[in-house]
Amino acid sequence: MTKRILVGEIGRPHGVRGLVRVQSFTAEPADIAAYGPLSDEGGGRRFALQWLGGGLARIEGVNDRDAAAKLTGTRLYVARDRLPPAGEEEFYLADLIGLAARDAEGREVGRVAAVEDFGAGTILVLRDAQGGETLLPFTRAVVPVVDIAGGAVTVALPEAVVVPPGEGEAEPEAALPEPVRPLPRRQDAPRRTGPRGVRGGAA
Repeated sequence: MTKRILVGEIGRPHGVRGLVRVQSFTAEPADIAAYGPLSDEGGGRRFALQWLGGGLARIEGVNDRDAAAKLTGTRLYVARDRLPPAGEEEFYLADLIGLAARDAEGREVGRVAAVEDFGAGTILVLRDAQGGETLLPFTRAVVPVVDIAGGAVTVALPEAVVVPPGEGEAEPEAALPEPVRPLPRRQDAPRRTGPRGVRGGAA
């Protein structure tokens, strides 16, 4: 099965002539229209975009606001093999998915199940054999080695720290996380081997 990369998402309609706002995850926002027709998450629908600038795009065959509104929230994908090849010592974040995660002694502690960006930097989601997940910041300190050809990354797992409640204090209830919708950024921009430090804002 051909690997597909998420490169954007259709937002709200703009005006009455079928224009839409598009959140582009490519290195340059306009590049999203350069890869030819894009597909939806299921791969059954295709969309040819004309980038207009300012986050607006025209979609071929969409000529009115009602048709544009029906596409709100549609994620746009491109086949991995249509992206430019990565240079020497570079890789795409999507290429990390499926790699074995090993500790400093070479023991496999899981596999990279996903690469996410919650707005404060890139996060690797590791899944172990029992289905448990561990989130790791994609920094040089935590992921010192990325070996795409060897099919593995070396990770430094954080130590579990348990802080008991103080005397006479009830153990606090776990706070429910706010719903978030992780969306990767700059999916067509290859990263150099050896992750960079976490930066604020979109990568």
